[in-house]
Amino acid sequence: MSTTGTPRGPVDSSRVPRYAGPATFARLPRLDEVGRTDVAVVGVPFDSGVSYRPGARFGGNAIREASRLLRPYNPAQDAAPFALAQVADAGDIAVNPFDIGEAVATVEDAAGELLATGARLMTLGGDHTVALPLLRAVARRHGPVALLHFDAHLDTWDTYFGAAYTHGTPFRRAVEEGVVDTAALSHVGIRGPLYGRGDLDDDAKMGFGIVTSADVMRRGVDEVTDQLRQRIGDRPLYVSVDIDVLDPAHAPGTGTPEAGGLTSRELLEILRGLAGCRLVSADLVEVAPAYDHAEITSVAASHTAYELTTLMARQIAGERDAD
Repeated sequence: MSTTGTPRGPVDSSRVPRYAGPATFARLPRLDEVGRTDVAVVGVPFDSGVSYRPGARFGGNAIREASRLLRPYNPAQDAAPFALAQVADAGDIAVNPFDIGEAVATVEDAAGELLATGARLMTLGGDHTVALPLLRAVARRHGPVALLHFDAHLDTWDTYFGAAYTHGTPFRRAVEEGVVDTAALSHVGIRGPLYGRGDLDDDAKMGFGIVTSADVMRRGVDEVTDQLRQRIGDRPLYVSVDIDVLDPAHAPGTGTPEAGGLTSRELLEILRGLAGCRLVSADLVEVAPAYDHAEITSVAASHTAYELTTLMARQIAGERDAD
């Protein structure tokens, strides 16, 4: 935030070419350049919890590079998010790649420090393991939150190879720890083979509702979004997006791709339909650029983070105007 109280926005691309200069998210200022921020874009370069392809540790910086083409006005939401609220790039949370338990604790502590300043988080993963410590930190500030989880996979398995903390287990742990509101849990985009029918039964017992990718195709974005909004209500909302919710045609650069996913257009439209919900923080994970082509995945991810950031900026501005 500048000394005048006006948010400091992106570098002017009419004066500095988009491909020049440091790759902060959307070419926004660094947190240390503005002192405080309403929305902190923070990376977590960690992928030690993956069960198949590694490489998501490089996802955050790939998203930042792809975000160079984002512009300051979002016509789909009729908002200039970086003028409505201060958004800044908070850099990366440096975590231990050899000790998952320590990494989880580090992310929780660092996220808690950022949230304590009053900022909301737009976290760039990293693998989905990081959602658990982020939810812990958010719940300490807001209480148990509604969870809207976009993914090809449930991520509510108990363990992998006896390990309780992996990218396939964060939401079971979140339910067990009471950091999410079990009356408002939703998966969107679920598809593909499972280990058995018991996976779905266990998931239902935890309180999750499932909207499959086929449901989105058959019922349409508007109907699905209305259903999600009714389930969320006026609760504080956390959104977690695994980029593999998208079909591999739209997101080849990810660790566990599944055929039959959402299009990038469907994902963006569902997110835009959440306007008015109390979005308190979000994450976007599992971008693995080594498997990407022509930045297809990173571009989709950067636009997804942009829509989520816009939602938070609009809400922050609305709360400020109401005071």
